[in-house]
Amino acid sequence: MIGVFGGTFDPIHFGHLRCAWEIAEQLELRELRMLPARLPPHRDPPLASADQRRRLLELALAGQSLLRLDTRELERDGPSYMVDTLRSLRAELGDEPVCLILGQDAFNGLDGWHRWEAIPGLAHLVVVTRPGSTLVDHGPIRDLVERCGVECVDALRARPAGAVLARTVTPLAISASSIRGLLAAGHSPRYLLPDAVLDCVQRERMYLNFN
Repeated sequence: MIGVFGGTFDPIHFGHLRCAWEIAEQLELRELRMLPARLPPHRDPPLASADQRRRLLELALAGQSLLRLDTRELERDGPSYMVDTLRSLRAELGDEPVCLILGQDAFNGLDGWHRWEAIPGLAHLVVVTRPGSTLVDHGPIRDLVERCGVECVDALRARPAGAVLARTVTPLAISASSIRGLLAAGHSPRYLLPDAVLDCVQRERMYLNFN
């Protein structure tokens, strides 16, 4: 069973990495693919280039094999639609279970995604929730939870796709926008992201002109 963790990673930081690591261990994944988006359809374009973000992820993921970089969205023209990414992965992986890792806010807005109805047929949805919170309680996403919700990891291994599972991880209040703001203001975001990533960001003077 593999996981898929998408985002802009602009830049990659410990909030991303710790969440990905905990989920990979909780689900006992053989690997979790970190998938940087070239052109995210639901937010502003990344400030760092595709090549810069790829190199930052390579630095962040060095020295371990559980979290892996997957660059298929960076290499694909046009908007980075997750349904296209999952179809590409499914063609490679056959019937192996695939888990799409989503934050709670992203999951609650899933019905605004391109061809979102096809996504549960391509992957399980693992929703990273905040401690004490519940999944959305209205609209088509509520219906999806009622129809597909499961309580245990074993239910994900039983079939390739189609389940919804909520999991909690250690909350780290770190955001890429706050890191960019610190850099633009001339302050250091040290200890919010890996040293190798910070060294590259500073060496290439990324984010200095943006908030």
